[in-house]
Amino acid sequence: MQIDVVGLRFKPAGKIVQYASNGLLLSRGEKCVAESDNGLEMATVVLTPRAVALSDEARALKPVLRKATHQDFTQAEAISQRATEAFTLCRGRIRELHLPMKLVSVDFTLDGQKAIFYFTSVERVDFRSLVRSLAGVLRVRIEMRQVGARDEAKTLGGHGVCGQPLCCATFLTEFAPISVRMAKEQGMALNPSRISGVCGRLKCCLAYEMDVYQAIRDELPALGDVYVTEEGPGRVVELTIVGEAFAVELEESGKRVFVRLPSAEARSNNCRTCGNHGDTPGHGDEHEDED
Repeated sequence: MQIDVVGLRFKPAGKIVQYASNGLLLSRGEKCVAESDNGLEMATVVLTPRAVALSDEARALKPVLRKATHQDFTQAEAISQRATEAFTLCRGRIRELHLPMKLVSVDFTLDGQKAIFYFTSVERVDFRSLVRSLAGVLRVRIEMRQVGARDEAKTLGGHGVCGQPLCCATFLTEFAPISVRMAKEQGMALNPSRISGVCGRLKCCLAYEMDVYQAIRDELPALGDVYVTEEGPGRVVELTIVGEAFAVELEESGKRVFVRLPSAEARSNNCRTCGNHGDTPGHGDEHEDED
C-alpha cells in the first residue's frame, strides 16, 4: 500500500510540511488550501506528489483540502488588507497601554476566524488587556505569539552587509546554532559590527564554510609545534586557513618561511615533534616572507 505525499510551504522560506495529496494533481508553485497548525491557510506546492509506503506516520498526514480557487485568492487578498489594519490597530493599543513589546506582523487564517499577532520583547509581557481590546474590535479569536530577533528579521526581510537579501528570508528554513568560536576559527575580527547580522545576532553565514575550515585546520600543525623545513627546524607561528599554509620561524636564523599544506605522505616523512597533531605535521612548498 502507498500514499501520495506532497510538500507544502505556508510562508516564504518557511519549513516544508508534508501533506497527503488527497488525489489532487498538484504542480510545483501551485497554490492550494490546507489546514495548518494555525488554521485554514493557503500554501504553495514545493514538492510535487510522490508515492511513499503507507505507514502510521503517513496515515497521520493531513490532506490537502483543495486547489486554490478564484474565491480563495479573493479571500486571501481581503485577509491581507485586514491584517494590515489589525497591525495598525494593535500597534496603537500597545502604545496606549505602554506595553514593553514590539509588534512584528499579523496573520489571519484564510477563513478569517483567527488572528495571530507576532511580537518581540526582552521581558515578560502581560498582554491580557491588549487581547481583550483587540477582540472587542476585531471580533475574532486572538493569539499572541512571542518570537526572537532572528524570526523578526526573517519576517521583515531586508539586505545584509553583503548586499544580498537576507538568507533567513530567502532560503533558510531553520536557524542553525552559531557561536563565536566559528568566527575565531575563520580568523575573523571579533568586532560585533562585523560578525553580527541585521537581527543583532551572530550571522548565519558563519556556519556555511565552517566544515571546510575545520577540515583544513585538522591538516595543519598547531601554533607552537616544531616543524622541519628544508632550511632547518623551527616553530609554527602563524596559520593561514584560507591559503592552506602556515608560517615557521627558524630556530637558528629567526627567519620566517611559509609552508603550503603538503600531502599526508610528506607530513609523515618530515615531522620531528608536534603537540596536538602527534607526528603528522608536514613539509611542503616554502617561500620566504617578503616582509
